[in-house]
Amino acid sequence: MSNDQAMDQGKNVFLEEASELLAELEDSLLELEESPDDLELVGSVFRAMHTIKGSGAMFGFDEVSAFTHEVESVFDKVRAGAIPVTRELIDLTLAARDQIRAMLEAYQGGEDADPVVAQRIVDGLRSLVPGEGTAPPGEGRAAPEEKAREERAREMTYRIRFRPAREIFLTGTQPIFLLEELRELGPCEITAQTGEIPPLDELDPESCYVYWDIVLTTDKGIDAVKDVFIFVEDDAEISIEPIEPPAPEERPGGKRLGEILVEKGDLLPEDLEKALGAQKPVGEILVEQGAVKPGQVESALAEQEHVKSVQERRKEKAAVSSIRVASYKLDHLVNLVGELVTVQARLSETALSRNDPQLTFISEEIERLSAELRDNAMSIRMLPIGTTFSKFRRLVRDLSKTLKKDVVMTTEGAETELDKTVIEKLNDPLVHLIRNAIDHGIETPEEREAAGKPRQGTVHLSAIHSGAYVHIQIRDDGAGIDPEAVKEKAVEKGLISPDAVLSDKEAFGLLFSPGFSTAKKVTDVSGRGVGMDVVKTNIEALRGTIDIESRPGKGTTVTLKLPLTLAIIEGLLARIGEERYVIPLASVEECIELAREDASKGHGRRLVNVRGEIIPYISVREQFTVPGEAPPIEQIVITEVDGQRIGVVVDEVIGEHQTVIKSMGGLYRDLKDISGATILGDGTVALIIDLASLAHGAVQQEMEAH
Repeated sequence: MSNDQAMDQGKNVFLEEASELLAELEDSLLELEESPDDLELVGSVFRAMHTIKGSGAMFGFDEVSAFTHEVESVFDKVRAGAIPVTRELIDLTLAARDQIRAMLEAYQGGEDADPVVAQRIVDGLRSLVPGEGTAPPGEGRAAPEEKAREERAREMTYRIRFRPAREIFLTGTQPIFLLEELRELGPCEITAQTGEIPPLDELDPESCYVYWDIVLTTDKGIDAVKDVFIFVEDDAEISIEPIEPPAPEERPGGKRLGEILVEKGDLLPEDLEKALGAQKPVGEILVEQGAVKPGQVESALAEQEHVKSVQERRKEKAAVSSIRVASYKLDHLVNLVGELVTVQARLSETALSRNDPQLTFISEEIERLSAELRDNAMSIRMLPIGTTFSKFRRLVRDLSKTLKKDVVMTTEGAETELDKTVIEKLNDPLVHLIRNAIDHGIETPEEREAAGKPRQGTVHLSAIHSGAYVHIQIRDDGAGIDPEAVKEKAVEKGLISPDAVLSDKEAFGLLFSPGFSTAKKVTDVSGRGVGMDVVKTNIEALRGTIDIESRPGKGTTVTLKLPLTLAIIEGLLARIGEERYVIPLASVEECIELAREDASKGHGRRLVNVRGEIIPYISVREQFTVPGEAPPIEQIVITEVDGQRIGVVVDEVIGEHQTVIKSMGGLYRDLKDISGATILGDGTVALIIDLASLAHGAVQQEMEAH
């Protein structure tokens, strides 16, 4: 690789890391605004700036490095306590974060960042530094403290000997409490040395005859260890010695017992040499020879085991370290797994037709392995939705400031995982919904107070797994939606007739009509009639559904139901005539039979009694105008759509099928009731039924017919 190629690769890595650091920086700043005295958050902001500055200068991003240095210098003052954390500081630092992102995007071919904005931010930050003409501190001053922080953060192992004075009990000191305090610093092995306890008739109960050997591993630094003994250092012999475990490849088992005893001063080297000439374990031999006491051997063995466990822990940490992989490589992997699943289906069908036991065994093994590979590939693409949730805290903060409202965002279920493709396409719909919640839903502080509510409004984002779906809710405690006002607006726009009778749920459904808006005036935030229809289109493109519940004066809840993945799903394969179709298995509850005479008893009403519950059903044969006559006994697949049970009638249910979803061509992109296609084991194509669209279309036809 040439130097230019290496530099380009380094720049790409820096741009990716800088993007992650800027996301973390935004989170830290928003948390710092809520907890201005949290020095850890201040340090987190400083380190992010320091890393961007240093790495930027290394790879030729000089403007980014110079600008970031200004922000870093101010936060060095904040760390020193010279500048308080204020709303103004947070505003300027968030603006600086946006400016750094704009500068990095300019390097990648985006629009040039405005230097006037950068200078305005720098002037604002400098104005916060006390004293005119005071140059911001350079990196040199920060270096010693930063180095000390890094040393504190590094995990170290210490050998400690705590030998209290005999009369320590008379001062009111309890050594046990000090040992407990040491345990709080990290993994700790404590050995009590009892060899100096005299016979009972010579023992003074007010004297301390015991001392302790401790092996401690901690990332708190040696100062934290010394602080434990700060009040007894004049009444005890205390030695604290750092010991660095050898690298696993250098010494797999750590130091030997004899080496540890010599290092601790409990054994002379010549006594060790003498003991090594015998065949017994060295500890046993040394005790027999009287060179060391049993407690000292026990202490050395404890240290040996402790160091060994630290080594194992470090090896485990190294084993689970992550690597950065380009997203297109993951997409290619999933595509290959999809092809493998398709080929495996062909193999299973071939094995079944030939009735060859050996081929069937191989087929079953490949089916098991391909299922594991599929699940593993899917899990690699899964990301916690919290990565998206965290972006909206800034949106809520800025928007509430613009609209002069007091709004806080809370989240729940941020660890819930979704396919990265779903998360990427979910950003815009969530932005629309949160903006609507703050603009239309949350009232001004004065209005809320007059209504007996807290002045501060809340927007709550939550995510929860439900089978093969994730339910995402955006809930606010604002004014809610008046269904009568929605109906009046719909009549005004000619969407419904004045005498139409609609339920509240149907009225809320009108909000998704193109061009519909209940805003009284057009603003930068809303009122142009663009948003909710786009949200619904985007959610349906993800094979999801959207539902609104609202109570006037109490608030509104918008629920999104989204599939975990868009690539491979479990399906129920069914036949209608000569064609085969796939029904998403996650929506299927059960299958029952429908005889022709039972269907005729409904007198045209498509209803079936399932254990006392009346369930409507749809004939896919009629909906898709499949030629031919239905068999005497059909199958009803009972599914759940938008919280309602509905039956789907097919000729025959074939069984479960791993479904690799293939997108439809441009000619079929707007085809209703079909969400995609899949290739079966015999090479033929089966269409995947969109249950939500099918049910909605059937309801519309029923309404038009009556």
